[in-house]
Amino acid sequence: MSDTLVDTSEIDASKRTWLIASGCAGAVGGAAVAVPFVSSFQPSERAKAAGAAVEVDISALKPGEKMTVEWRGKPVWIIKRTPEQLAVLPKNDGLLADPKSERKPGELTPVYARNEGRSIKPEIFVAVGICSHLGCSPSDKFQMGAQPSLPDDWNGGFLCPCHGSTFDMAGRVYKNKPAPDNLEVPPHMFLTDARLLIGEDKKA
Repeated sequence: MSDTLVDTSEIDASKRTWLIASGCAGAVGGAAVAVPFVSSFQPSERAKAAGAAVEVDISALKPGEKMTVEWRGKPVWIIKRTPEQLAVLPKNDGLLADPKSERKPGELTPVYARNEGRSIKPEIFVAVGICSHLGCSPSDKFQMGAQPSLPDDWNGGFLCPCHGSTFDMAGRVYKNKPAPDNLEVPPHMFLTDARLLIGEDKKA
């Protein structure tokens, strides 16, 4: 190693910055060899905040269960609906404000989700868990039948505790509620039957 001393006081700011950057790159080079490309396996926190797609393993999700992942700083629900939950969806249509998801179709409901279940595969429902009224997160009310704050003929869905908006198991808002729109269905696609990609839908 050279014993030559560098008088940094005589080096202008740009050269000093270059010398520091070069030294740092050399210092971390050895560590990079030991753990190559680890950061490339998952999006960084900054990338997630900017909207990077998130891959999710749903293989362990059972009928009637819900899991939540984060995308763009928002909670995204992934729900595996039961045959019973799917069967009652058409019965809700007359009670809903936008049963066919015709409001803001490009913004709230992708083309491939403009169906009764608002989904690619009937049993898998993907939605942003944020109420379209004031941004609260609705609670799960999957059980059917009379319950506090819900009608006696409740068919399962979600209740926003902030102002009482209700949504069915396809995230469609009921009539005469504070929430103006259905829950958002984010861009998504199936990589395999067990792998779901949230934030991209190029193959959908």
